[in-house]
Amino acid sequence: MALYSRSGRPRPQGGGFELASWYFMRLSGVALFVLALVHFSLQHFITDPKDQTASWIFTQRWNQLFWRGFDWLLLVFVMLHAFLGIRTVTMDYVKGGKRTLVLSVLYLVGILIFAMGTIVVFTVKMPGA
Repeated sequence: MALYSRSGRPRPQGGGFELASWYFMRLSGVALFVLALVHFSLQHFITDPKDQTASWIFTQRWNQLFWRGFDWLLLVFVMLHAFLGIRTVTMDYVKGGKRTLVLSVLYLVGILIFAMGTIVVFTVKMPGA
């Protein structure tokens, strides 16, 4: 009897996009854990949450390019990880013409949400700027 059971999706046998996606999901999961832990620590332990208003984000946090880049990197990993995960589930369980429709809607929604997040992170003007 095995001491543990393997869980998760097995590594694809072929190459190409499916294998790259499989590796990316593992690496982005670790990256998301680190980025989310840093984000949570900074937002809830280092700075006082009662002082974090929208104006604080614009005047203090997003006044530095590093923090805008950090938040955008978190957005990138979250979006790619989430949508590749939903794509994997869709490929496993939806068949035929429905799969094409669901994947098309998924890609459209993913691109729109990513574009809106990127626009917010990089184009929001700071008060008084």
